[in-house]
Formats: sequence, C-alpha cells, structure tokens
Amino acid sequence: MLIRARISILAALSLCLPAIAETPADIRFTRQASRRMVFDRDQAIPLATLDPSSIVDLELMHPLKRHSGSAEIKLVSGKLVVTAGAASETSVWFSGFNPFATYELELTSADNGDVGLEFIHGAGEAIRIDLLCANKSVQGIRWSFTKGDQTILKEEAPDFRPRPFEQPISLIVQMSAVGFNVFLRHHDQVELIGRTDVVQHLDLRRKEVHRAMSAWVRTSTRSGFHASITRASASITPGIGQADIRAITDEEGTPLLENGRLWFTATTRGGGLPHPAQGVFSLDPSIFDLRFEGLIAFDRGDGLLRNELASHLFLHRPSGEWRGWTTAFSAYGDPAKQEKKEILAVRSTKDPRCGFSIMNSAPMGLVGDYEDPHGIFDKASGKWRMLLCQNVGGYKAAVFESATWDAGFSRIAGPVASDSTGTTIQKVGGVNYALFGNADRSFHVCSFPDLEPLGKLSLDLPPWSAEGNGRVWPNLVPLPAGYPAPYILLTFDRANFPGMKGPNWTYGAFHLYHGHSSVAR
Repeated sequence: MLIRARISILAALSLCLPAIAETPADIRFTRQASRRMVFDRDQAIPLATLDPSSIVDLELMHPLKRHSGSAEIKLVSGKLVVTAGAASETSVWFSGFNPFATYELELTSADNGDVGLEFIHGAGEAIRIDLLCANKSVQGIRWSFTKGDQTILKEEAPDFRPRPFEQPISLIVQMSAVGFNVFLRHHDQVELIGRTDVVQHLDLRRKEVHRAMSAWVRTSTRSGFHASITRASASITPGIGQADIRAITDEEGTPLLENGRLWFTATTRGGGLPHPAQGVFSLDPSIFDLRFEGLIAFDRGDGLLRNELASHLFLHRPSGEWRGWTTAFSAYGDPAKQEKKEILAVRSTKDPRCGFSIMNSAPMGLVGDYEDPHGIFDKASGKWRMLLCQNVGGYKAAVFESATWDAGFSRIAGPVASDSTGTTIQKVGGVNYALFGNADRSFHVCSFPDLEPLGKLSLDLPPWSAEGNGRVWPNLVPLPAGYPAPYILLTFDRANFPGMKGPNWTYGAFHLYHGHSSVAR
C-alpha cells in the first residue's frame, strides 16, 4: 500500500512538471538561504544517552568499573559527580559502539585529574580520549590506543590553550570508520583539536570488532579530584560539513516528493578520504527546513561495514526495492589491503532514508577511477543509462549503458572535454539533461545521452568565491505547481573546516536557490 501511495505521488508529480524552460541553461537561480551543520544537537539522531537527571539506579543502568582506588560517584542535582581524595581509575558504561557515530561528553567542572571517553574492545584493546584538568580548567587533551598493558599510540594536542569552566565544556569524538577526530565545544563554538587513524592496529569497520566494543566515561584522579558531568551521548550526526548532494528518485529519475518533502543523499564530512560517510537529508522545498534523517553503511559481504560515498539511490517501483549505485571510496580505508576503487550496485528492502541503515553492495564491472554515478531507466530504449565521472586525463563526464541495472555497463558517450564532478541527470520540460560541476566555477549543461554542450546554469550568488574552488554539484529539482518557484537548486560550497592538518575534504554548507525561467512567453 505504501509503495502504491508513492507511485501515485510520483505519477501526479510527472503530470504537474512545468514546461517552462527550453533547457536548464534558461533558468535563472537566485539564492534563498545557506546553512552549515556542525554537530548540531537538534540534528543528532540518538543512539544512547547517559542523562543523570533521569537515572534512578545508577549502577543498574550504567555499570561501574573500579580499576584502582575508591572514587565516589553519585547523582547530585541532575549531574553525575565524581570525587576522590586519592589516585583512582574508574569507568562508567553508557553505550555500545558504532564506527560511524559521534560521542559527546559535557562537563560543568573538573579539577585535579583527567576525564574523558574510553572505547573498549573485548579482546583488550582500548581507545581513550582524555581532558587533562587542573586549576578549574581544561589544560590539555590526550588520546591513545592501548592493547593490554602496552601503549601502541599516544598523542597530545599541541599548543593547547587552556579553557576555564566558566561555561560547560564538551569533548566530541567523531568516529570515522578507520579512525577518529577530536573536537572541543566551548562557548557554543566547535574547535578541531586533532585526529588519528587506528586501522593499522584495529579495524573498527569489522563487524566482530565493533560488535564487541562499548563506550565508557573514564576518570583518572589525583588528590582533591572533583568532576561534574551533565551528560554523555552517542548519536549519528551530520558531521562538520555536508557535500555531494543528490536527489533520491524513482527508477526513471523523478525526485521523490513524499509528504511534502524532498529526499537527498549528501556526504557527512569529517576529514579526507576515506573518513566521510553517506548521509540522508530531507527538505520541504517551499521553505528551508533541512533535516538530517539518517546514515547509510554498506555491506559487501566481506565482514566490514563500509563508508562509501557519492551515491544515487532510487526506489525501484516494480519490485518495491531500494536500489542505487555508490563509489567505493572505502578502498582507501586500509593502506595495507590496496583495494581497488570502483562503482558498486547497492540494494535494500528496508527504506534506507531514516536512522542507521545498511545496504548490501556488490561489484558491477566498473572497476577503476570512476566517481559520482547517477542512473536512470530509459523507457524509450529499454536500457539503463548511467552518467558518471571517469578519470581520463582528469575526471570527465561520460555516459554508460546496460540492459540491467547492476552489471554490463559500457560507454556510449563521452568523456567530455571539460573537468567534471557531481554528474547528474535531470528532466526539465520533459527532456533529460546532463549536468555537472566544473573547476572553472560553473555548472555545465549538456544534452543527454550524447553530451553535447548546451550552456551553463545562471546563479546570482554562486557557492564559490572568485578564486575559490568551484567543483561542486548541481542538484536541480523541478517542482509541481503551488511552490514559490518551479525549480530549486540545492548545492554546497567547498570551504574546509578550519584547523585540520594534512589533506582533507571537510566542506561545506548547503545553499538553496529558487529557479525561474528566463524564456519569454
């Protein structure tokens, strides 16, 4: 019944699509709104919480481990208060473990010891991230990886500026499949402190590993220790930047507009490759109420949960199955394995748009330096056609075709002469067009499937500066009558999050545009 309802919505949409512009190049786009999510608490999807104000039996809900000493742990005025008159080591359990989750610990005060998060693997390995507290302030941050009694890795934030506890301070640990990032939230500002990978010691993506892990609040005290903890949480978050936005569609490429909301895949950022993950967002296109809806991991049947990116998902109406294609950027996850980058076919009977979802993935013969697949079933030819970026002296748009959606694709057009990213197929006025971003800071429009150049999109305030990086995606969506504009463009910028050392892709912010035809009538 639900699938039939979706089909009726899509059918009505197709009848209402405006025949306004001759091509997308004839649409004038004006920016309406911009927003970047940086661990927004109102967008976090909860996995677990330690909330002292709602705890009745502390040790029943959150078991304790006393490693040494005898610190006192009690609930006081809605806070978890830890005190110690001498050296001690104590851990409080608060959640299981997800290798793509964000963990946050908030304190209102701490002195004479360390307070932090600990992620314990049943085989004896542990990741620890500690706030080093003294003089009623955070004096430093240290993170480590240990195996039994052996310290394998130990790092400390360089040139750390002390933060006094005049306001609550939060430690944020963003898991990124093969490692983690460390942030501090103070005065409602999020600051990157450091990052590290641990895959060479412990592959957190392995099911038998993360299923045997748990998250704890840990204190290491000295004489006169005191800490007041307001909460600890585990959640799925949109990260520190969002990019690679693409509409979720039906098998013919019509964007899903369901219950007044459009649905998109978008990358949730936290570093370079292979650290980001595949997020899902929704939007009421009459306003700008972006919602982070979920995160997708991919299972290739090799014992790993993988963080592939740049996906196109579609509802296959004949079967009711969710299908699509993704780019196997997780090939860069473990340098020792030297896996190959490729395009994967993905599928799921569960609706992958909400919560934490796992889609099965499988090779489909497109092995090599391909990116950003977007496909449709073309009823006129009876073929599946895919627009993607192929590295041929640089990434260039090309069209591939097959009799089946998940194998047998061969190139029928392209590659184009110009640099390409975010290759997208969209129907305007009943005709399919190919769109892609470009290093020349513009959105190109080509015919489909033969890729003849037709012009560029027109934007009043483009999502790049005169000298900035303009390789972003043109996510254009036609709307039925009754909306403020017949088209929207939801795209992003490439402003990296400040402070991250080394190669990183931590961009960007969402930018919403309304589109109106410039064709005289």
